[in-house]
Amino acid sequence: MTDVEALMWNVDKDPYLSSNFGTVTIFDQPVDAERLRPRLERMVDKVPRLRQRVAPVLGRLAPPEWQDDPDFDLDYHLRHLALPAPGDTRQLFDLATRIVADPFDRTRPLWEFVIVDGLADGRGAMVQKMHHTITDGEGGIRMSEQFVDLERDPPPPEPVDTSAWRSESPPAERHADLLAAAGDALAHTARRSLGATRRAAPGAVSVAAAPQRLPAVGRDVVEFTRSVLRQATVTDHAHSPLWCERSLQRHLDVLDVPFDDAYRTAKALGGSLNDLFVAAVAGAAGAYHRQLGVPVADLRMAMPVSTRSDRSAGGNSFVPTRVLVPVAERDPLQRFLAVHERLNQTKSERAIGMVDMMAGVVNALPTSVVVRFVRQQAETVDFTTSNVRAAPFDLFIGGARLEATYPLGPLVGTAVNVTMMSYCGTLNIGVHFDAGAVAEPAVFMDALRDSFDELLDTHPPS
Repeated sequence: MTDVEALMWNVDKDPYLSSNFGTVTIFDQPVDAERLRPRLERMVDKVPRLRQRVAPVLGRLAPPEWQDDPDFDLDYHLRHLALPAPGDTRQLFDLATRIVADPFDRTRPLWEFVIVDGLADGRGAMVQKMHHTITDGEGGIRMSEQFVDLERDPPPPEPVDTSAWRSESPPAERHADLLAAAGDALAHTARRSLGATRRAAPGAVSVAAAPQRLPAVGRDVVEFTRSVLRQATVTDHAHSPLWCERSLQRHLDVLDVPFDDAYRTAKALGGSLNDLFVAAVAGAAGAYHRQLGVPVADLRMAMPVSTRSDRSAGGNSFVPTRVLVPVAERDPLQRFLAVHERLNQTKSERAIGMVDMMAGVVNALPTSVVVRFVRQQAETVDFTTSNVRAAPFDLFIGGARLEATYPLGPLVGTAVNVTMMSYCGTLNIGVHFDAGAVAEPAVFMDALRDSFDELLDTHPPS
């Protein structure tokens, strides 16, 4: 694991900080489990983490390791159930929140797919659940390439040699592995210290070579320190006077927005689709507070920034950021421009590149201290947003065509997570509430629809 993944794993012992995430997908017909299973075997073969379990490292001197699970059983991770009548989407969404909230068995690989039958009108569904230490949202989309099809009835995949997944080491080799793990742990600690030194060294060398640069380097140090303080050591509480409580109650609502209209509007306003998305969520949050008689000017948002630069599926390539977003501005154009400016500033924060190193320092502390520290930092955040891009064309799983895929992003101590996934001409938006924090989710959803409509109306189709 990386240090950030290890941090997610360590704090997961507190259910309020769970980093489980998932999706609930609706199909035009039930999914055929027998057709899906060999494709999941291919996925497990291509992404080793899916057949591995987490093993702690001696003395917690380094992040935990992924080790092959000698008892791995694909059928444990592929489950099948049916909704009772009437089989409506409210029942499906309530089931999905319970599945995603349920803690993983920490002695097994950290993922689960649940095929759901019994939906009205003969449709089908599937809930996919993973722990964030396996992958992030973008990696999850790439992982899905192994089990989705581009047509309803494709030829079966090539069989996978599953016998290669199991390897039993004799006692002597296990003893050697233990010694190697101890050595790796010490080496990791040394590399972490060396990395911090190297990051600081270039500035020192440049000053030694050119003393006249000392004022500029001093300004760089000050700005870097301010960036660290803005991102890593926020000390004030979340800004919402309404979303103060935290609970383990979960509620999911969804919203669909036309992709082309949203993309065209964002470009016409001079920003990105993500800018428009965040501006819509900010508008909804502000309207929610006004309708309940407690207006606020700003709320703090957590947002992952992707750093993935390859085609890998496993592992995490993102850094968490926090930013105050304006929610009191009623004019959709002005709110969009303000959000655009603040997000650009956040993405350029100089502390972002140091997140993994800072996580490594925190991980060296006792687990109880780490959990308390992360809980305190989570209490500074009001809501979370995330944006994931899927396919712009029809996809099929187990002979069933995907109609929509709604994400359930992790709350990790915040009041609500709003995650957008673009699929086949539509923005499928999953709004994952802490129902103990957000007392009126229907009010928020109405405000979110209105907020998107206001933004799209700024540049209606010609």
